[in-house]
Amino acid sequence: MLKLKFLFPFLCLSVIVVAQNAKKPFWKEIQQFKKEDSLSFPGTDKILLIGSSSFTYWKDAQQYFPTYPLVNRGFGGSSLTDVIYYANDIIIPYKPKQILVYCGENDIAGDSTVTGKIVFNRFKELYNQIRLNLGGVPIAYVSMKPSPSRWHLKEKMIEGNRLIEKFLTKKKRHGSFISVWKAMLGADEKPMPNLFITDMLHMNKDGYAIWQKIIEPYLIK
Repeated sequence: MLKLKFLFPFLCLSVIVVAQNAKKPFWKEIQQFKKEDSLSFPGTDKILLIGSSSFTYWKDAQQYFPTYPLVNRGFGGSSLTDVIYYANDIIIPYKPKQILVYCGENDIAGDSTVTGKIVFNRFKELYNQIRLNLGGVPIAYVSMKPSPSRWHLKEKMIEGNRLIEKFLTKKKRHGSFISVWKAMLGADEKPMPNLFITDMLHMNKDGYAIWQKIIEPYLIK
């Protein structure tokens, strides 16, 4: 009975910590990744995909790049701040040989005060966090794409893409900028609707086929 008396405060504290974490955005998704890893860890020294739903929806990404072992840890709806927050869970443990980042759209779409420069600063924070923990692992940023449903936000996305490209251009072999923007525009300089599913935000197989052709030359064997 005496032991239970001393243990009770610690048990209460544990319950509070778990409850607080459960309130964090995407906490359940991250716990699912951890569960999958506990059952079958995908291994290290692979190409890691991190970011938002354009990666999450690319469930068959490995089939597009059969000779490049991939680990996909994109979680839908996430912003760069979410990826930064969960870096110790979805990036560091895999010790990847290369990291591909697709994120930034939701930062802009989810908060009208977020500018392209803010997206750039958030990406730079993520870049530095990875550098601190994983040294010189190459990081490639896949540009924010032009989606029909978010075309009204294009100027902010273009600004963010431009700043990130300028930043990564100076990183030489440790950083790459992969632009998918122009390839997804039609003759009218607007996003091609046939590349998207009905929500006009997420891509179909034709959209991902374009990504495959553009991304593959940047991948490390």
